Amino acid sequence: MTDVLGWAGSALLVYSLLQGRVLRFRLLNLAAAAVLVVFNAAVAVWPMAAVNAVIAVINAVHVTRLLRSRHDDRRYEVVPIGPQEPYLQHLLDRHRRDIERYNPGAGPAPGTPGERLAFLVLSEGATVGMVLAHRTGPDEVQVDLDYVLPPYRDFTPGEFVYRADGAFARQGVRRLVAPPRMREAERYLADVGFRPHGDDLVLDLVLDRA
Repeated sequence: MTDVLGWAGSALLVYSLLQGRVLRFRLLNLAAAAVLVVFNAAVAVWPMAAVNAVIAVINAVHVTRLLRSRHDDRRYEVVPIGPQEPYLQHLLDRHRRDIERYNPGAGPAPGTPGERLAFLVLSEGATVGMVLAHRTGPDEVQVDLDYVLPPYRDFTPGEFVYRADGAFARQGVRRLVAPPRMREAERYLADVGFRPHGDDLVLDLVLDRA
């Protein structure tokens, strides 16, 4: 059983290093370190037990900070960007394969540049996501793309775009519509406030809503 514990901890450690998502990496690395602490203590290899104990504590601190800041608007900021800006096009081209994998059918928004809206979500200056939409009425838009870069997919950075006092609201938008093809993201959309409305998922922005 001791050998099984050692191999299991080592395998979990290696598996954690293969993760691209920040939170998932920290959680798995924490679990691996905890298992290896028990294994090292069982075989009386105290220096390694101490090292893994320190690693477990470090991971626990990082996990706590990540979970506490996931809804903190001091960590995330939303920046509007022109739909034809080179940097936005660079992001779309760079992540095109991943975008098509998780957003099947997503394409260029219809309408003139003035009818299209685009926002970048930043964390500590780094781009972590983007939301593209186009106007379908004076105060209504349809979301065309909500994309989060892989390391941040354990979080919901899009919520900072969709808040009642957020980026869309400041553009005069009062209703957002997610088309049927975004149904696979229904859980995420529900987390940020979208609700079923016919064949669509709809978010009504009411400035005084809780």
